[in-house]
Amino acid sequence: MKKIAIYIACMCLLCSPTVGFAQNRADTAQTGRTEIDANRQAGRIPFINLNIRESQSNQEVAFSIQLLLLITLITLAPSILLLMTSFLRLSIVLDFIKRALSLQQVPPTQVLNGIALFLTLFIMWPTFTEIYSKSFKPMADGEINIETAYTEAEKPLRLFMYKQMAHDPSYIRLCMSLGRMDKPNTLADVPTHVLIPAFILHELTIAFQIGIFLYLPFIIIDMVVASILMSMGMIMLPPVQISMPFKLILFVLVDGWNLLVGQLFQSFL
Repeated sequence: MKKIAIYIACMCLLCSPTVGFAQNRADTAQTGRTEIDANRQAGRIPFINLNIRESQSNQEVAFSIQLLLLITLITLAPSILLLMTSFLRLSIVLDFIKRALSLQQVPPTQVLNGIALFLTLFIMWPTFTEIYSKSFKPMADGEINIETAYTEAEKPLRLFMYKQMAHDPSYIRLCMSLGRMDKPNTLADVPTHVLIPAFILHELTIAFQIGIFLYLPFIIIDMVVASILMSMGMIMLPPVQISMPFKLILFVLVDGWNLLVGQLFQSFL
């Protein structure tokens, strides 16, 4: 009994501060308050107001659909811009040179895509400048509406894509025939939804042609190294492992990056 009494006394001593602390917190919660100074200078944050209501006319329904299509277009804009610019050819050719040199991890794919992106900005800068001066800036100043801005922004990109296919319009004829359209006489007769896939097919073809020329000298090195290893009886030794240093030496001696980037840039002029 004496042990039980001592145990109960200890429990009471341990619990009494907790109860007191909880009571103090409860009292504080009851008496505490938060004050907000309405005159406090706050940062400039834009006001956003979103109201949802029933459409009152067909024009409002059409506007809602246009807004939905615009949001979808903004989501797909990065992919569309990459396919309508020089990025497609640059990224494929840079990946080809990496494979031709038998490199697996160096340079990383992110680095090659970054190089292709900045080269694309450099090549497409005149086109982007024209789009800004003739489309975005007049629309921001309220001089033209959205439809006119879209038309003005579309013209430089269409002209860029058409210039790349001017010497080989077979892909335009192919896409026009697939769409059962009449033979175009000028660029204005080619719709944009036909010009874009034709440009993509053309860029893939050009990139693969460049890749073939990049592979040829390195394939010769692989064949020479493989023949030497076979003649020496080193069948189990991978020829790629031996030929890769020679490929790198050749690429560095001819200043490969300078030649590659320079020729890629010239191919778009």
